[in-house]
Amino acid sequence: APRAASGITHGTLLLCLAVVAHVVASGAGFVEDLDESFKENRKDDIWLVDFYAPWCGHCKKLEPVWNEVGTEMRNMGSPVKVGKMDATSFSSIASEFGVRGYPTIKLLKGDLAYNYRGPRTKDDIIEFANRVAGPLIRPLPSQHMFEHVQKRHRVLFVYVGGESPLKEKYIEVASELIVYTYFFSASEDVLPEYVTLPELPAVMVFKDGTYFVYDEYEDGDLSSWINRERFQGYLHVDGFTLYELGDTGKLVAIAVIDDKNSSVEHTRLKSIIQEVARDYRDHFHRDFQFGHMDGNDYINSLLMDDLTIPTIVVLNTSNQQYFLPDRHIESTEDMVQFINNILDGTAEAQGGDGLLQRIKRIIYDAKSTIMSVFKSSPLLGCFLFGLPLGVISIMCYGICTADTEGEVFEHEGAKKESGDRELTDEGSEEEQEEEKNGKYTELSDGELKQKDIMEKKKD
Repeated sequence: APRAASGITHGTLLLCLAVVAHVVASGAGFVEDLDESFKENRKDDIWLVDFYAPWCGHCKKLEPVWNEVGTEMRNMGSPVKVGKMDATSFSSIASEFGVRGYPTIKLLKGDLAYNYRGPRTKDDIIEFANRVAGPLIRPLPSQHMFEHVQKRHRVLFVYVGGESPLKEKYIEVASELIVYTYFFSASEDVLPEYVTLPELPAVMVFKDGTYFVYDEYEDGDLSSWINRERFQGYLHVDGFTLYELGDTGKLVAIAVIDDKNSSVEHTRLKSIIQEVARDYRDHFHRDFQFGHMDGNDYINSLLMDDLTIPTIVVLNTSNQQYFLPDRHIESTEDMVQFINNILDGTAEAQGGDGLLQRIKRIIYDAKSTIMSVFKSSPLLGCFLFGLPLGVISIMCYGICTADTEGEVFEHEGAKKESGDRELTDEGSEEEQEEEKNGKYTELSDGELKQKDIMEKKKD
């Protein structure tokens, strides 16, 4: 009986290992390795491609996630094929698709290539692929469908009306911004009863528990308006979200707090930002985005400063400037006054992207890198930074020593050369004596000739 039990256990273990190996292999099998032939036949299908480099650490981290994406897309029957390409081996193809870094994720649909810039998680990547691979404008045929879609999406863009120049513009914008959000169309009777439209056709956005209608005269270009409105009025901001908000051109007002800290000060600042975002939308929504950030590590590295939390900071993502309140924010009125001071130019701007700030950034990043290396591994830090410094010191010492010896030899050579020139100019005593004798000999011959002439005349 013990042997039988042991055999069953061993067999079960082998079976489990075989199942795991099959799952892993099948996941990798749903991701196709692409080569140069991909360029010719890719237009027959919709492709989600990871352009990677074998030596890239981020690419290796993405690989298991990418295998999960391939498995999930195959299991759900998606028309999107998942592949990967070594961009270093097929650099010409990667360059043709505009690959500039690794990893780069693109969805290729016909002649169009859509870049993915979201978080590198399975669910986010699949959401992106399904959104972009589907139709640009998705119809909402009934109120039930409208309610279902509204529950799934925190931000919902809808075109209402028939054929018009506004619809053509809406389709054009959708082809550009579908990488960020969904676009829908509906008839007026499908909309909720609380919706009233001043005229048709119209473009609307449903978010923050209400809706807003696009007005060309007040809101400007439709593409810019949709790009600004694709975020909720109040957000939990992280590094990725802050990067995305840079495309909106808005200033970002953030309450920097500790989410785990339930003290009055932390919750009060968060509530103040939320109230301003909700109650003063008509005043500030074109220029400001509101939210809160958990912890100050990211914001400190961004501002190259140590902010004590809880605090409030306003970021200008277009030029890296930021604003800090000159007094404590105690109420919504204080926050509104602070925002108005920024808008009218009376608030002092710090940071920026000038030359001094760039130099400061280089020094700060170098210091942060060194500190992080020494903090994580002191021995490795000593080896990485101590060894090069030692080599540089030895080289400098050798150069300085060589220069000193060269100066000595050059000085001695100069003295010798100077002495040679003196001897050459004045000559030795023998040479001077010979020169005198030569002159004397010449004069004696002349005198003798003159004597002979005088004697002949006498004769």
